[in-house]
Amino acid sequence: MKITFPDGNVKEYPDGSTGYEIARSISERLANEALGIFVNGEKYDLSRKIHHDASIEIVTFDDPRGKEIYWHSSAHLMAEAIQELYPGVKFGIGPAIENGFYYDVDLPDNKKLSSEDLPLIEAKMIELAKRNAEYQRIEISKAEAIEHFSKIGDQYKLELIDGLNDGEITFYKQGNFIDLCRGTHIPNTNHIKYVKLLTVAGAYWRGDSSRNMMTRVYGITFPRKKMLDDYLYMLEEAKKRDHRKLGKELELFMISPNVGGGLPIWLPKGTIIRRKLEAFISEELKKRGYVEVITPHIGNINLYKTSGHYPYYSDSMFAPIKIEEEEYLLKPMNCPHHHQIYASKPRSYRDLPLRLAEFGTVYRYEQSGELNGLTRVRGFTQDDAHMYCTEEQLKDEIKQTVELTQLVFNTFGMTVKIRLSFRDEDSSKYVGSEESWNHAEKVIQEVADEMGLDYFIGKGEASFYGPKIDFNVKDALGRSWQLGTVQVDYVMPERFQLEYTGEDNQKHRPVIIHRAPFGSLERFLSILIEHFAGNFPFWLAPVQVNVLPIGENQHSFATEVFNMLDKTGIRSEIDYRSEKINRKIAESEQKKIPFALIIGQKETETNSISVREHTKGNIGSKTLDEILKYFIKLNNPYSSKS
Repeated sequence: MKITFPDGNVKEYPDGSTGYEIARSISERLANEALGIFVNGEKYDLSRKIHHDASIEIVTFDDPRGKEIYWHSSAHLMAEAIQELYPGVKFGIGPAIENGFYYDVDLPDNKKLSSEDLPLIEAKMIELAKRNAEYQRIEISKAEAIEHFSKIGDQYKLELIDGLNDGEITFYKQGNFIDLCRGTHIPNTNHIKYVKLLTVAGAYWRGDSSRNMMTRVYGITFPRKKMLDDYLYMLEEAKKRDHRKLGKELELFMISPNVGGGLPIWLPKGTIIRRKLEAFISEELKKRGYVEVITPHIGNINLYKTSGHYPYYSDSMFAPIKIEEEEYLLKPMNCPHHHQIYASKPRSYRDLPLRLAEFGTVYRYEQSGELNGLTRVRGFTQDDAHMYCTEEQLKDEIKQTVELTQLVFNTFGMTVKIRLSFRDEDSSKYVGSEESWNHAEKVIQEVADEMGLDYFIGKGEASFYGPKIDFNVKDALGRSWQLGTVQVDYVMPERFQLEYTGEDNQKHRPVIIHRAPFGSLERFLSILIEHFAGNFPFWLAPVQVNVLPIGENQHSFATEVFNMLDKTGIRSEIDYRSEKINRKIAESEQKKIPFALIIGQKETETNSISVREHTKGNIGSKTLDEILKYFIKLNNPYSSKS
């Protein structure tokens, strides 16, 4: 059979060769590090035989797909360790996640696991890993699978099997542990070297609050010790940067139980940051020909039924509000409102593209256990916009929105990875014609190629009404976050009967582009707080300068400096307290204020200022004119030192 490698090279192998044998033919090192193989895009165990010509990719831990295989196998190893330590345990699901894995377990005799139990499970996992047990794929019938789990009384696995189609089912076995699983898995347990179990939490079976509460154990594993050490360091650093902790310390936002969970209140300093972000985007929108609009916080339920959002996402919407004979929803998304603006008067091709933008607040129902600071809330504001354009304008409009989104993330020093989110084979998840979907995906990929974007295609990640370009950013700790998005939509123009009169004097449907560079201001700010560890760039800092007179004799000159800063638009505070100057400086550092201006007798006599920069210390003496010019330069989002 002919095997095609990622670089295009083709080599012949005997029919029935395995991924491991192919890896070993390349190098012994690759054979030792290989974790799985993709055969024509399908995941295979390295031990599985290949019986046809194929394009292959062999993946190691360096590949995200290799990590997924490694961590899913680690979940099985953890389950085996728990089974040995707590006989009679029953298992729910145990997937790999972005960083590590978890397994939902139901322990016998109402036993509860706590963080104190985790070292014991870790030690058992390491003991089991050293046994070098192979992960064996076992193909059985559905009846045999039911018989197996009926014998051991695991109702969770029986429920999962009940939802599977009749036909072949796969189990995986390593050591004394057998699990219902599609795979794929690493060759053997010896690949798992370093283990850290992280937390224990409660989780309802299948996410349903009316079902059993199970115990969810989270963990992570690595093939090398340095990887684990680096990850644990990152976790400690993340705790210091936690936006909930810093939000409280820096007085940026609060969440009051008297107002309600998931409903953040912006404090004065947090409001300054938010308004600066809004102004930054608004200025960019003006340059690009957008017009801003404002829409209500509620809307008639029929609006969302027409759009299709209500049947697709009703579980994440708040219950309808009955007003007289009509039902209304707290606004779950902005786009149907914008479509009403477009439809409010006749449109000509000369009016297009029409670019409508809004900082629109929307509301989504989230269970209380899922709420998390600013990252998961019930009320949030999107920097939303919708472009209505002709087919001929579509590519240029997509390019402009991609450029804007990249500008946003580059301004904050975040690296971006781009995913083209397309359909998968499950047609029940999508609406619209096959023709429009194919065309939209083709246009998006052509734009990505023409712009030279570094992208990958995510099958099954599209919205129900169209494909999109998703932007995954990495923060200062290397963590990935899904933020901005650009979506192409042929469905909503049909559903809302949107039209324009073309140059041929005939009626045509516009194409809609949905875009939101920040995604939501709340989530973006949570990421920004952690990305900068609260040390915001000068232009964004709520307080930019702290004026610190050493004693009463310097109050007059300090006030003059403060007034000049205020007149120049620099956000400043002045500390008149009789505290020692070292205490004032230390408190300014704790508040993460970018600059402190120290004014003593010498500065008063020479009409100068001693300047301290946050985390850097004294940077020298400046005249008032020099420091004002410097601050004006820094007070710009595009300043390289801002």
